[in-house]
Amino acid sequence: MQYSHIFGPVHSRRLGRSLGIDLVPFKTCSYNCVYCECGRTTVETMERQEFFPVNEVLDELREYFSRSPKLDFITFSGSGEPTLSSSIGDVIRFLKSSYPSYLIAVLTNGSLLLRPDVREDILPADVILPTISSVFDETYRKIHRPAPGVSAMDIVEGLECLRSEYSGEIWLEVFIIPGINTSVEELDGLRAAIERICPDRVQLNTLDRPGAERWVKPASPAQLEEIGRILGLSGVEAVEPVRYELSAGSTMPGQWSDDVARVHELIRRRPCTLEDICASTGLSRREILKMLRKIQSGSRIEEKREERGIFYFCPEQDHTRV
Repeated sequence: MQYSHIFGPVHSRRLGRSLGIDLVPFKTCSYNCVYCECGRTTVETMERQEFFPVNEVLDELREYFSRSPKLDFITFSGSGEPTLSSSIGDVIRFLKSSYPSYLIAVLTNGSLLLRPDVREDILPADVILPTISSVFDETYRKIHRPAPGVSAMDIVEGLECLRSEYSGEIWLEVFIIPGINTSVEELDGLRAAIERICPDRVQLNTLDRPGAERWVKPASPAQLEEIGRILGLSGVEAVEPVRYELSAGSTMPGQWSDDVARVHELIRRRPCTLEDICASTGLSRREILKMLRKIQSGSRIEEKREERGIFYFCPEQDHTRV
């Protein structure tokens, strides 16, 4: 079966071996974050809808789980905000009833959590991983460039509502951009918000791959350590730098017609170094370079050097569903 709505498994920095479920079209989001590794948002919206027939997604899941794969998590994520999909509740309930042994995670920017219907849809998940970056509207808008009608404190209030109703774990990501949300005032505001939200874990994160805007730079490990100290909360942890490892059956049998398609899909979903592609596919650097040249003959590939090396990625206009 050719998969359109599920991807991976990938080796997530926070969730281990994770099967991704993407319920929204590419870059359909309520935010246009300056740090997004998928590039700029092309469809900015706060309106929920069923973007794809839910039975398409369920059929892919039935086929994939017929092989009893080994996973740490099933993760609702992808190239946009997953809670924009009005199907997310149906898919979570299907997984919980049909494959109860698997843990479910939802990665969300938190922009829709003030809505009771959104919270109800994701309550059966085992872990919810929302993001917060600032409690000040000016900074919040500079970082996330949200759709009209949402403010920084809406995020905090939505997370408070979630905490009051949700019995699972909340792992709160605090995304750090040096010079933007790292002043004493910003960190004091974040600390107060975290105390209101009462997450189970607080995870400091920063840029690891090329972001949507070239001016965004990562915080150093020393900066993250100092920010954790300033926040002064027990359990604050920095998200470890991404590490890739090849494991048996790391990609889904039948998904790719050939290795070129596998490599193309990887760099369409997120920027990757040669080492990332090697670890995800088991191919050699020489093979991958040949494939990148072949892909380049049919579509554009861009390169950008970051601290981890040269990243290869497809520009926004080349992101279409496989």
